[in-house]
Amino acid sequence: MSKTLIAYFSASGVTAGAAKDLAKATGADLYEILPAIPYSSADLNWNDKKSRSSLEMNDPSSRPELKDHAAPIAEHETIFLGFPIWWYTAPAIIKTFLEAYDFTGKTIVLFATSGGSGLGRTAADLADSCPGAVIKSGKLLNGKFSEADLRQWAESF
Repeated sequence: MSKTLIAYFSASGVTAGAAKDLAKATGADLYEILPAIPYSSADLNWNDKKSRSSLEMNDPSSRPELKDHAAPIAEHETIFLGFPIWWYTAPAIIKTFLEAYDFTGKTIVLFATSGGSGLGRTAADLADSCPGAVIKSGKLLNGKFSEADLRQWAESF
């Protein structure tokens, strides 16, 4: 799977763990999507309608700035894109990431971590942000999976 990249955003470390496990199981390259301004615990308080994450998710035009634009997208054919589910979809920074690169001809496979909801319409929500790419709704990677299970799942794409 040398032409595969695992790109992920993790606010609390849960998605980072899933991404690292997936990269280890598949031998894929790993890239962390970082915001220019890291999220604090207060920023992530979904019970506070004025928290940073709440404001971003309630504004469809929100595009939090990326720390860098160094993802090796051009070198990879398949990108597994991981993130926590926020408000039943991907965090706004995922759209920022997708809009920062040319994904034409690439396959993007979504994976997520979530405390309660699935991927739902996330693939459809992200499609406009990466024209020319094929987006596939993958699965939730909550908990621990064996390397063999992760490899088998990834190879199905």
